[in-house]
Amino acid sequence: MRSPIRFLGVFGVWALTFAVVGCETLGISPPANQLLPDTKAIRDSAPVPAPVPRELAKELHPPFVIEPGDTLLVQPVELDAPLRLPPDQTVFADGTIDLGTYGHLVVAGKTQDQIVTEVQQLINAKEKGKDAIRVTVRIIGRNSKVYYVLGDVNAPGAFPINGRETVLDGIIAAGGLTRKASEQNIVLSRPTPPDGCRVVLPVCYTNIVQLGDTSTNYQLQPGDRIYVPGKGLLEGLRPARCQRGGPCNRPQVGCWNGGCGVMGGGSVSSPGFHLTLPTVPTLPAPATAPPSIPVPIAPSPASLPPALPTMIGLPGPLNQ
Repeated sequence: MRSPIRFLGVFGVWALTFAVVGCETLGISPPANQLLPDTKAIRDSAPVPAPVPRELAKELHPPFVIEPGDTLLVQPVELDAPLRLPPDQTVFADGTIDLGTYGHLVVAGKTQDQIVTEVQQLINAKEKGKDAIRVTVRIIGRNSKVYYVLGDVNAPGAFPINGRETVLDGIIAAGGLTRKASEQNIVLSRPTPPDGCRVVLPVCYTNIVQLGDTSTNYQLQPGDRIYVPGKGLLEGLRPARCQRGGPCNRPQVGCWNGGCGVMGGGSVSSPGFHLTLPTVPTLPAPATAPPSIPVPIAPSPASLPPALPTMIGLPGPLNQ
């Protein structure tokens, strides 16, 4: 009798543990990548949608600021000018570029237009008595502005940012999610000062890829961290319970059932797509069936008068 009682006791403890801790694992097959309690709390306090740029509502980035690691191309506007400069200029760790006989110039922390002005001043100061030389500066390597994708993805790392990327672009660039990824617990954190507040935003991956919901498909900024936590034991067994009540469980309304006013004569618009559906009137059903119309029956040749067959080319007494 002791074995069944012991089994029931162990089973009861496990059931109580599952009911109390919810999606926590208590060290039983814990995921390699977990969210900190502070991360969860800040994520859950973020509004959805947050007042930040995202897909369908992107914003332009500010002018690019040069940092060490970027690559510049400095050349004269007139290609036949006697000015000779080194080719591609990689910004050194001290923030300078090498202009050959014209010396080094600090470019880190400056924009492209500022660098053009300072390069021209440096060159023309050493070419006194000659015609003013105009130069162009092109940024051919934007290596200093990156975002990070970490956690349960197939190829984590740092990726250069071009200005148009969203969270979905970042996850795809990192090879997509692994089978152990917790799809509805992904977060986007943004760098903040040591004594500042923290910015952690929820990413509802399933809603983005299956519903086209852009609420959490944020436009990436330099320094952003996309973190994909692993799926815990209980989340794998009871995903619906672990996702219940989270920031990714907002009600979703389809555009084809009147929720957006489309079927009632409204419209749906997005970049490159506009759909307008007029209100379709309902045809009234007929009150009564139309009266039947008698169909005339042609007479047979036997019932025709004797002279009529001659007129229609049929054999008769006059044709004999």
